[in-house]
Amino acid sequence: MGPGLPEPAGGLPSFSLAGRCALVTGASGGLGEHFAQLLSAAGARVWLAARRVERLRSLECRLRAQQTQADSVAIDVTCAQSVAQAFDAMAAHGCVPDLVVNNAGIGLGTPALETPEHDWDRVVDTNLKGAWLVATESARRLVAAGLGGSIVNVASILGQRVQPAVAPYAASKAGLVHLTRALALEWARHGIRVNALCPGYIVTDINRDFLNSEPGDRLRRRIPQRRFGRACDLDGPLLLLASDAGRYMTGAVVAADGGHLVSGL
Repeated sequence: MGPGLPEPAGGLPSFSLAGRCALVTGASGGLGEHFAQLLSAAGARVWLAARRVERLRSLECRLRAQQTQADSVAIDVTCAQSVAQAFDAMAAHGCVPDLVVNNAGIGLGTPALETPEHDWDRVVDTNLKGAWLVATESARRLVAAGLGGSIVNVASILGQRVQPAVAPYAASKAGLVHLTRALALEWARHGIRVNALCPGYIVTDINRDFLNSEPGDRLRRRIPQRRFGRACDLDGPLLLLASDAGRYMTGAVVAADGGHLVSGL
């Protein structure tokens, strides 16, 4: 066992997050909202983060109605000052997040030759630079407090394989996968685990219309399981990476995609 780590108790591994303080970026909808609900149900105190706090209030109220601890904080992940201020606000409430889900992200469906520079910057700044800023600020504070923790970067199978018209998104997610490995290597000695979750095509409000279209159905037929994922299909992988059940996992890249990555070319 590593220094300072007790021998694990016998029996089944624990997926409980009781006593943990979690930060979920991009929590105002979609997968971020689902992840926040999942971590709360597993026992964590959850901080919901997005650029506009008013979008988080409804979810915050729903979580509190379930007798769980939930708070909201404004964050622009592309701005180092905003990220630091968000962590300062959590610290003022006695919380140093030891679980971070780097979920904030955007995507565009434009051919590379038609993608303007500002769109490239917006996607890469949010998906890659934003994850870098949040992860490093988190780790800096955990190290200062003498705490370990878990950082889960939400990447994508498009960070490992590509399709047309997603060049900035695919490049940013591929960068995020490799950033995950680099940070895992550097921070393992501090007890900070860094892993990546790579969802396949998961149905959300943003992509539902496309996935239900004829082109979406052609895409579905290329997935070995012949179906798109649901948000709940990510619950097990996320809890594994977040909890002590995955305590010996760092630098891992976990796909949940119905076999899409291993489909034939």
